Amino acid sequence: MKVSTILDHIDSGYMALPKFQRGYVWNRDQVRGLLDSLYHGHPVGSLLVWATQADEVSSRGEQELATGVVRLLLDGQQRITSLYGIIRGAPPAFFDGNARAFTDLFFNLETEEFRFYQPSRMKDDPRWIDVSKLMQEGHSGLGAYITRLAAVPEFLSQQGEYIGRLNNILGVRDIDLHVEEVTGTDKTIDVVVDIFNRVNSGGTKLSQGDLALAKICGSWPEGREQMQSILSRWHRSGYDFNLDWLLRNVNAIVTGEARFSYLHDQPTSAIQDGLAQAEKCIDHTLNLIGGRLGLDHDRVLFGRYALPIMARYVNARGGHLADPIERDRLLYWYFQSAMWGRFSGSTETVLDQDLEAIEDTDAGVDRLLEQLRLWHGSLRIEPAHFRGWSLGARFYPVLYALTRVGEAQDWGTGLPLKSNLLGSMNRLEVHHIFPKALLYRQEFHRSEVNAVANFCFLTKDTNLQISDQPPSEYFPAIEAQHPGALASQWIPMDRELWKTENYTRFLEERQHLLAKAANALLDELLHDAATLPVPEPAPAPAEPAPQEEVVPGGIEGAVEEAVLTALSEWVGGFGLPQGHVEHELSHKDTGDPLAILDLAWPNGLQEGFSEPVALLLDEEQATLQIANDHGFRHFTDVEAFKRYVENEVLALASEVEAAGGA
Repeated sequence: MKVSTILDHIDSGYMALPKFQRGYVWNRDQVRGLLDSLYHGHPVGSLLVWATQADEVSSRGEQELATGVVRLLLDGQQRITSLYGIIRGAPPAFFDGNARAFTDLFFNLETEEFRFYQPSRMKDDPRWIDVSKLMQEGHSGLGAYITRLAAVPEFLSQQGEYIGRLNNILGVRDIDLHVEEVTGTDKTIDVVVDIFNRVNSGGTKLSQGDLALAKICGSWPEGREQMQSILSRWHRSGYDFNLDWLLRNVNAIVTGEARFSYLHDQPTSAIQDGLAQAEKCIDHTLNLIGGRLGLDHDRVLFGRYALPIMARYVNARGGHLADPIERDRLLYWYFQSAMWGRFSGSTETVLDQDLEAIEDTDAGVDRLLEQLRLWHGSLRIEPAHFRGWSLGARFYPVLYALTRVGEAQDWGTGLPLKSNLLGSMNRLEVHHIFPKALLYRQEFHRSEVNAVANFCFLTKDTNLQISDQPPSEYFPAIEAQHPGALASQWIPMDRELWKTENYTRFLEERQHLLAKAANALLDELLHDAATLPVPEPAPAPAEPAPQEEVVPGGIEGAVEEAVLTALSEWVGGFGLPQGHVEHELSHKDTGDPLAILDLAWPNGLQEGFSEPVALLLDEEQATLQIANDHGFRHFTDVEAFKRYVENEVLALASEVEAAGGA
């Protein structure tokens, strides 16, 4: 089917976007790539549409569907939306996203490159053609371009070639895109999505959560928007959850099951009530976790798949837990589940086991603890558990919790860190006790430099004051000004251990102190350990230290860190956001670390207009592949990255700023 025909069908209501589809998420680099591929005759993939009766489905947007059979776009939304926006000069009726992603696309007649408008490069240069304007004028408008080119003597010899290139751009409208069509009265939404998953070999396949949401939106078109509104509210409070996760909670409350298939036959009223109950119970659970354990934002909220269990339990108790002992014991189970990664593997299988355990609400917590013991064995924390490294290590949130609920003091003010401190300079930041640059100079490895036992939490102001001083210099001053502040953060008080040459011994001693503090917190939450259904096993002989799974990527030394820091500051000097040094990519569900990117801008250098970007120096292919799989455009050379910033990002930043002031 020709591109122009597809666009006409959209205008007439014969082709639309189903209500359950995601919104428009492409950025300018993807739009430019699409037009470049079509211009050069490269394949861009087929479309998948669902032919069905208009009165049996809901579609996005305000435009009414045509009567009779309509075609709902299942695969190809991003491509067709981009083409519509460029060719029509405005987004389609079903559009939901950032229209500037396809606004002001230009083409260079000499170099045959597509770029978005940059005044400094394109103003008064007749070789740059506004693609949307050309598309709307069509072949009848070519005369004006011919006249424009004829007015430049040096273009006369190339005029025929340039006109041919203009015609090639116009020819994009006549390109035939292969359309796969799903038809038949037996093709319900779930069947259609299953077909899509089977035939789609690229892009992101629709998950079982997408399928469940599709069925929900079929009878409750506003369901997606309402769920997104709830997710947005949590985002503003510092928690980033996705639709799949929220649906897990709804499913747990409505059906008591983990698998989304159990939601399929539920009436709309049950889903609506379940969503309201889930929102209330998750709010209560987050308040419990944040208030009692101090895990008050997304970076430290590990074990999030324990929350559907807790939400169902809380819902069975009327939406809140009034008994402080019951609350603490449930939090003990949550903390233990998160530490040992109970939901990192077969999530649905484990969820089903735990959902079944709480069917008897009165004995539910005891049964959860019993299952946890049978699954993991000893629930005691050993010093070796704090040998993990990176912000993604499971014991990083444990350290944060100890800081927030214990007697930890800020080293600059001496104030306790467990209260919610006010002011932008008082938010807690992770601090390397022994500075990274110092340790790299002493040839310590990355895993040693970023060991959890080398982390503590301080206010931003204090972190800036300490800067890169070695502990042997700044520890004595802190102890003199705020006696006990160091010990409150589990710092060994043997001053010999404050010397850089004794760093390894410092880590070992602090690991013992942290393990002791963590077990004390757990004992406090458990209240009466004797009531556990499985007794604490006898102390076992010393075991080999647990081996942390190697996370690819990351900075290897002081020289590399200095290069990256200087580059980040160079970017910041242009008014652009500085990058995240050692940005960690984590599993979207479990939070487990997947790779560490040397220097990254996860939201792009111009958020909403450019793709995520990273600089990866001397990294193995595994790190590059993971970055690519997560949508990062990555560079392995500093100069190449600088050219990208200068030639693409800075021009775009100027254009965005100019548009904002217009």
